[in-house]
Amino acid sequence: MRIESYIQVQQLYKANKPNKTNETKAANFSDKLQISMLGKDIQTAKQALAGTSDIREERIAALRTEIQNGTYEVSAESFADKLLEKYSQTLA
Repeated sequence: MRIESYIQVQQLYKANKPNKTNETKAANFSDKLQISMLGKDIQTAKQALAGTSDIREERIAALRTEIQNGTYEVSAESFADKLLEKYSQTLA
């Protein structure tokens, strides 16, 4: 075995190794958030709904008055139609 050839091979391996550096490079990127127009419209609608009441006070007052006066009447046909509609939705 020749020592010179071993030294040459060792030099080749050292030449191909990358030099280690302790320097870290700062990344030049930042996160971005883009909201689509549909998303903006949904946010606007949610904000508008948050400010409104779920109960229609004027309708409730009118119904309460009719019940207290004894003039509130329920249409049997309308009630049956709505009952059947809800029943058919539960079966589907």
